[in-house]
Formats: sequence, C-alpha cells, structure tokens
Amino acid sequence: MHLGEELIVLGILLLLAYVLGRAGKLIGLPSIPVYMLVGLLASTNTGWFPLSFESDSIELIAIFGLILLLFNLGLEFDQDEFFSNAGRLIVSGGSYILVNMGVGLVFGFMLGWGTREALIIAGMTATSSSAIVTKLLIELNRLANRETPMILGVTVVEDIFIAVYLAIVSVVLSGETDPGPVILKLVIAFAFLVVMFSIARWGGRVVSRLMRTKDDELFTVLFFGLAVLFGGLGEVLGVTDAIGAFLIGLIAGATRYRNRIEQFALPMRDVFGAFFFLNFGLGLNPALFPTVLGPVAIAIGITVGLNIIAGQFVAWLNKLGPQAGINTAAILQNRGEFALILATLSMGAGLDERLQPFAGLYVLLMAVIGPLLASNSERIGGVLLRSRKRAEQEAIERRRREKAARGTDEIALMEAALAGADDDATGDGSPADEEERRRRAVPVSTAADRRLDAGAADAASDAGDDDLDDLDEMDAAEAALWADQAGQQSDQRATRPRDPEY
Repeated sequence: MHLGEELIVLGILLLLAYVLGRAGKLIGLPSIPVYMLVGLLASTNTGWFPLSFESDSIELIAIFGLILLLFNLGLEFDQDEFFSNAGRLIVSGGSYILVNMGVGLVFGFMLGWGTREALIIAGMTATSSSAIVTKLLIELNRLANRETPMILGVTVVEDIFIAVYLAIVSVVLSGETDPGPVILKLVIAFAFLVVMFSIARWGGRVVSRLMRTKDDELFTVLFFGLAVLFGGLGEVLGVTDAIGAFLIGLIAGATRYRNRIEQFALPMRDVFGAFFFLNFGLGLNPALFPTVLGPVAIAIGITVGLNIIAGQFVAWLNKLGPQAGINTAAILQNRGEFALILATLSMGAGLDERLQPFAGLYVLLMAVIGPLLASNSERIGGVLLRSRKRAEQEAIERRRREKAARGTDEIALMEAALAGADDDATGDGSPADEEERRRRAVPVSTAADRRLDAGAADAASDAGDDDLDDLDEMDAAEAALWADQAGQQSDQRATRPRDPEY
C-alpha cells in the first residue's frame, strides 16, 4: 500500500489550516469555518487545489473526530449545575430552543423540500455550538460575567436536547413507515438514554473503580476505546454513534477521573475534530451554493432576529439587564457541529441534496457572524443603551420645561388675581363694588406661598414623570383653598369697620 501522495496532501491541508487559522484568530474567528474552508479548497468539486484528494481516504478519521467531539461534550456536562438549578435552566434553555426550533420548522416547511428535510432544518436552527460558545467565553475573558452561568446553563439544556433529538431523528430517517417498528426503535432509544443518564447520575463511584490505572498510555487507550465502543453501540441501537459517544462521555465526566480524562481528550478532540470539519468541507459543492443562497440568507436573518429576542427574554427571566441580554444573544448566535452532524445524517438517509450545501453555507456564515457579534457585543450594547438613555433623558427634560412653563403661567395669574383683590379692597364699599369683588374673586397667595409653590413645582419635576399627575392634583386642591381664603380676606377687608384711631 503506497500512501505517499495522500500523506503529502494531508500534510499540506493541515499546514494550510494552520496558516488560515492564524489569520482567522486575528479577527476573532473560531477554527470550525477555517477547517471547512480548507476542505472546500481541497475538494474535487472546486478544482482549486493542485492535487486530487478524495474524502473517502479520511472518512474513518472524521468519524473518530465526531465521536470525540460528542464524547468531550458529555464529559464537560455539569450535572451538579443542572440539577441544582434545573427549573430555571429548563425554562431558560427550553424557551430558547422552542422559539428557534418552532420558527425553524415553519421555515423548513415553507421551503417545500419535504417533511423530513424540514425536521433537519429545524434542528440546525434550534441550538448553538457548545464548542464555539465555550471557546469564545474563554477567549473574550467573560467567564466572570453575570450572564455567563446563564449562557452555560442554556448550552447544558441544549446538550440534553441534542441527545433526545438525534434519537428521534435517527428513527425518522430510518425510512420505517410501519408504526410498530418505529415505536419499538423509539422505546429502545429512550431506554438507552435513561439507562446511561442514570449510570452517569448514580454510578460514578462504580465506574471510577473500573477506570483505575496509573499508566497514562493505558488510561488514554481505555477512554478512547470506550468512546469508540459506545459510539458503535449507539449506531446499532438506532441512536447514532454521536449520541453513544456523548452518553459514555457523560458517564466518564461523573467519575473522579474527569480532569485527567480532559487533559488527554482535549488535544485528541482538536486534531480528530479538525478532520471531521475538513471532511465535511471536502464534500461541499460550491456550484450548489447559488441554489440555496436565498434560503440561507433567510435562515441567517431568522436566527439573528430570534436570538436577539430570546437573549433579552432569558436575561429578563434571570433578572439581568439589557446589556447581559445583548451579550447572550450575540454569543449564542454561533452554529456549528450539530448542524453538520444533522447534514451528515441527511446525506446517509438520501434526503434532498440541497441540505448539505445549505448546512455548509449556513454554518460557514454563522460561524463568522457569531464571533464578530460576540467580540463586539459590549460596544454594540454601549451604543444602543446610550442612545436609549439619551432619548429618555431628553424626554424627561422636555417634560420638566413644560411643567416649569406651566408653573410660571399659574404664578402670573395668581399675581394678577392678588392685584385685583387689593384694588377691590380700596373701593368705596358700595354694594356694587362688593358684588364686583365677589364676582372677580380668583385664587390668590402671598409672596411666601408663591415661593413655596414654585419650589414644589421644581421638586415635582426632579421627582420624575411618575409624580407629575399627583402634583397637578395637589396644585388644584391648593388653588381651591387659596381661592376660599382670598375671598374671605377680601370680604373681611371690605366689610370690617374702620378703627377711629387710624
């Protein structure tokens, strides 16, 4: 067997991925779209690469990459965090998934590609990429942010959803039409999920004893063998190899060797995972991109819009501010490995061939848009919230000016009324003058009262818009009281007999 040329091409691809990956890091791009782009350049469908390279040569390595991606996803699943805040996490993550998946399902039906295709598209739009989200939180130094536990909680719920959803999709894509076999497969799939989750929750100590070894080499072979074994078992039971690997990773994460496994598994995931994304890029045909350009643009618009709404909702649900909602929406925009897994399943099931270029272009663009939005979310929030705050302050100031102007007019009327009352008091005391004074009686106040009134108006303005109505009612009551007092004083001055000493 001569593999010299294949090894040369493979080495060139990895070096090209390194060069493009370094360039992508400068603008904040994750590695997933870079690996897909390298595979696209090397694809025989493009003709851009000088050497011919068939994706079948690395298909087995790509499967190892998929298994390790899901194994590490299960390994990083935080059971204690989930079960300690299960109610809030389920509501937060469940509402996020429900909104995105529901609209995605409607969109899939509107495309008219078929019912099973609509189910695949709904899954692609439903969840974010846990790998990209976690990596962005670390690279952007946001692990200490208030919204970070909420974001990680949403990804935890998404992981559970992925496990259940893939179990359902694998049965749907099997092509069975008889209800009996379909129900049986669903029962087997869910029984497998329940058993594995139960072992992960309560069997950590037992599994720890089985994994006890001080030799690092044997330990690495052990957990890698378990991941591959349960990946194959999941495939045989009808829940896909990815879910089998996820569940054994969940169990491994419940043992006391979790940190040690991560130490060896993460580098393996990065290398083999690169082959998975690269292999997917090799299967893309750029000539089909124009046929899905419109649907991909609509899907991106839907994803961005729904994430803005869902981000603010889950932030409000967790009693966080608008900036936390903007950060959450931006970082959960990313789509990645789950969409590509669904696309791979759809190819194996013989679904519409447009699903593969749709998934490839959708993930490529979202894996670029998502990190750019996440890295600039603080700046975007500052601009939006500053504009909103400025508009609110201008509205408050305008109301204050209107209130001050209204208070000035009322003072002028009161002064005029006071002057009229004084003129009436100096009349000749005839019945006609007395009748005229009573007819012209208006609310009056002393200079001290006017100063108190002006101070009350300023205090009400400073108190905000919510106190304006109460102040108006107080002014009306005081004005009526002043009117009665002024009338009584005017009558007393007009009818009181003059003292002879004066």
